[in-house]
Amino acid sequence: MTERHSAGLLLFRRTEDGLEVLLGHMGGPFFAKKDTGAWTMPKGEYGSDETAWDAARREFREELGVPPPDGRAVPLGEVKQTGGKIVTAWAVEADLDPAAITPGTFEMEWPPRSGKTQQFPELDRVRWFGLDRAADVIVRAQTAFLDRLAEHPG
Repeated sequence: MTERHSAGLLLFRRTEDGLEVLLGHMGGPFFAKKDTGAWTMPKGEYGSDETAWDAARREFREELGVPPPDGRAVPLGEVKQTGGKIVTAWAVEADLDPAAITPGTFEMEWPPRSGKTQQFPELDRVRWFGLDRAADVIVRAQTAFLDRLAEHPG
């Protein structure tokens, strides 16, 4: 089995209360009623024809409908998620209004075995979270990215 690779950008901003990160709630029927473990940074899969950095920027645009921010990218390394996917991330300091988001969509058969195809947003909500609250709701393996961001100086 070939390893699957995904890459993403974790936006962060500084507030009076500390660092906040921008997370998206995964769209579609499987996550509709879930909160814990249903939030993620904008990210997506890529193949050998694309670098992780280029994929992270492309996926940001596809999932949020806005261009990725310019600015210094802080490498956050890799994590391996429960399903085996290896995720590479960078943190970029920027402010973004969640109301400006126009999420990308995906299609899937729903309800299962119905023969009907429906379209769902890749991310159905986008919000800023303080690091503690983000750690409560983000996909478990991605909490490592939050820890690494918190340890990053300046």
